Amino acid sequence: MVIDMQRSFMDPEASLNVPTSWEILPVILKLVNFCREVKIPIVFTQFVADPGKVNHLVIDPFGPECLPPIPGKPTGWGYPSGNSNLDIKGPENPDIIEELSPHPEDIIIHGYTYDKFYQTNLDMTLRGLGINYLIFTGMMADICLGDTLKSAFNRNYRITAVRDAITTIWEDVLAIMFDIWERKYARIAESDAVIAEIQAQQS
Repeated sequence: MVIDMQRSFMDPEASLNVPTSWEILPVILKLVNFCREVKIPIVFTQFVADPGKVNHLVIDPFGPECLPPIPGKPTGWGYPSGNSNLDIKGPENPDIIEELSPHPEDIIIHGYTYDKFYQTNLDMTLRGLGINYLIFTGMMADICLGDTLKSAFNRNYRITAVRDAITTIWEDVLAIMFDIWERKYARIAESDAVIAEIQAQQS
């Protein structure tokens, strides 16, 4: 599971740029390449907004960032910014970053809410592949990734959250999320340990 590693959150000029996302990118690349080698399916999610759809994430006060920017007004967290709209070009575009360009066999899930299971075909796709165990990477720990992880837990998936491949804007919040997950929702592991465990299972 590669959660929302997309241009609208990673481009330096994006209104919702998450600088720490670049710090975890090499680890995610390592895991993605390894999983491809051993035939573990890769799931990419994208948070997207569509001006033609109405949902709670494009209406004040909870998601104004998806609304069109107001000329002459600030953009960024808490402000209308046009972020992640499907029809927008440039830094706010929600496409997965080129460094992680999906392969044809990879699964891509467009989610209009923080929880990527909600009103998507993610659960059906995973069930159809016989998948019961999920490895979580990406961002943000306290928003999209966190909501999706809890939703996976509630659907009885067994979850590993990769400590060095997950981020958010606030370091203290990230530590709290790992603490919460480890108590009730997921196993926490470093990427090298995850790879070693899978290799041992396949030997």
